[in-house]
Amino acid sequence: MPTKQELPRQGSPGQELPREKLSRKGAAALSDIELLQAVIGSGGQGNDFKQIARNLDAVINKVGADKLTIDDVKGIKGIGNAKATVVFAALEFWRRKYTKQTSPCIDTPEKAAAQLASIKNKKQEYFMVLTLDGARRLIRNRVVSIGTLTSSLVHPREVFSPAIEDRAASIIIAHNHPSGTLDISPQDREVSRRIQQAGELLGIRLDDHIIVAGDSFVSAL
Repeated sequence: MPTKQELPRQGSPGQELPREKLSRKGAAALSDIELLQAVIGSGGQGNDFKQIARNLDAVINKVGADKLTIDDVKGIKGIGNAKATVVFAALEFWRRKYTKQTSPCIDTPEKAAAQLASIKNKKQEYFMVLTLDGARRLIRNRVVSIGTLTSSLVHPREVFSPAIEDRAASIIIAHNHPSGTLDISPQDREVSRRIQQAGELLGIRLDDHIIVAGDSFVSAL
């Protein structure tokens, strides 16, 4: 008597399963759906792994591979928590390796300042938000407020609205000083404090607050 019950093979008799096909012919021989089937492996009771793969592909196409969350994966019938973590981890690993070639890693103030060339000589004060993924790779760089020669009014909702849209793990805020000085004002420190507190509530970390003036910069965090 067998000690454990074996799961039935999911596929038509004589039909090669995706993992077997990948092992024998290589990944290039598999379609996109077959690759997802290979990641999923098998469906639960009453769930066809081929249909699960098709549903997952539809969700990825709808949401976008760059914005897919683990909750999106968990919402697919037949994918439980354990399988969702495997599927999402595989996708996230691919995203980080793929975006490495195109999206810079912003892990120092110098690298953040390099993204602010467009505002360093502006005659008005520009307030910018850099949204970052979990590996601190740049998602987008946006101007969220344009002020006067002396001040820029910015509210946390203007800062975190794009961060939420980008599903960012963290942000860097930045603004220029048209005066050309790098003195950190009480207002600058208050902006840092407010944004940091709001980020803690939202689960989006504030990594830095950069002030630029010409070719120079300073961290206000």
